[in-house]
Amino acid sequence: MPDRDADPLIVAISSRTLFDMEDSHALFEREGINAYADFQRTHEDDILEPGIAFPLVRKLLALNEGAPPEAPRVEVILISRNSADTGLRIFNSIAHHGLAIRRAAFSNGAAPYPYIRPFGADLFLSTHAEDVRNALAAGIAAATLLPAKAAQQRHDQLRIAFDGDAVIFDDEGERVSREGGLAAFAAHEREHADEPLSGGPFRGFLDALHRLQAAFPAGQASPIRTALVTARSVPAHERVIRTLREWGIRLDEALFLGGRSKGPFLEAFGADIFFDDSEHNIVSARDHVAAGHVPHGVANRG
Repeated sequence: MPDRDADPLIVAISSRTLFDMEDSHALFEREGINAYADFQRTHEDDILEPGIAFPLVRKLLALNEGAPPEAPRVEVILISRNSADTGLRIFNSIAHHGLAIRRAAFSNGAAPYPYIRPFGADLFLSTHAEDVRNALAAGIAAATLLPAKAAQQRHDQLRIAFDGDAVIFDDEGERVSREGGLAAFAAHEREHADEPLSGGPFRGFLDALHRLQAAFPAGQASPIRTALVTARSVPAHERVIRTLREWGIRLDEALFLGGRSKGPFLEAFGADIFFDDSEHNIVSARDHVAAGHVPHGVANRG
């Protein structure tokens, strides 16, 4: 039986990640808010096509099957820069697609990120890079998704992949590597192999996802599967493994790629989404899976 007192996993998403709204967004940038508002009112009964995060959202909400309505395992909240008036088309589309999304914040052009924390969100996904940076600064796991049409679903399982340094962990390793090179990084990791890494911006989300995963059977029967996909190689793997062990976190798969391009491995894993702090890795991943850029750490400064 589900734990009625357990906190659900809460994911906040923007309307442009949930639906393909690029035509109307281009109109907004070209002709302004009034033309955009008129367009949305005129087309409010036209159903929006799925966007890049749509398959992820559908799988997240499917995890509520068998849970009582008053104690869902997962909640998805819409965070939008639309007004409530122009957002009517979005909610009509949500209803048409059968998505159980009941909470929303429409900020009418203002920055919506201040509402993410009061909703208790564990993760925020948006196409608006400034909102993502502000959410990260407030201590909320967040990533920027470049808008695209929804990819074809590869698995019934929800599959989420993470980079390690500056995402799950802090950016200590990347700072050492940038300052002293790969040899200095390898020596540093060997010297500190027994010291757990500090948590990065996605540590809290990983904890919440792990608690959710623990509510289901382990192994292939679980509806959730996770992976660490990192550029680290042996011997830098040891500190990662010991850190996750110290945290009590289970990741189903771990790929230590030693600098190989991540995209083909993410496709092989069948990730519904992948999180990485490196824009270079996001470019590689986007050809294969939905990818969220985490603008955190030394790779994103200056």
